[in-house]
Amino acid sequence: MLKRARTAFVVMLLMSGEAIAHDESHHNKSMGHTADPTSFDFQMRGAMERMDRDMAISSTGDPDRDFAGMMIPHHQGAVDMARVELQFGKDPALRRLAQAIIVEQLQEIEVMRRRLAALPPAARDSNGSGNDSRDQR
Repeated sequence: MLKRARTAFVVMLLMSGEAIAHDESHHNKSMGHTADPTSFDFQMRGAMERMDRDMAISSTGDPDRDFAGMMIPHHQGAVDMARVELQFGKDPALRRLAQAIIVEQLQEIEVMRRRLAALPPAARDSNGSGNDSRDQR
């Protein structure tokens, strides 16, 4: 139950963070500001942009492959964001949560990678049209 609540919390953070990052990015662009690459905002926005880009895979036609192929970068994005929290955050509870996210998400990434390696090729993989190289990171 705690793991589900934590997952829901992370999803809500990701969703709210994306809106905040978008609004801040729009504000900075319209104001002519350039972001400091060492800032929390810049690093968090970069992590979210990488995650969004890497989750945009072509469908293989295999729900298991597609699920893992999208969830691996999603989990990696959570790890990247948690590392930014550890670098900048001060709240002890959020820092502990960030540490737990890193450990748990990396373990889940490894499980998904192993499952991808064990799954038979998707029907469209045989002609090369459905396999996305990011599935096998």
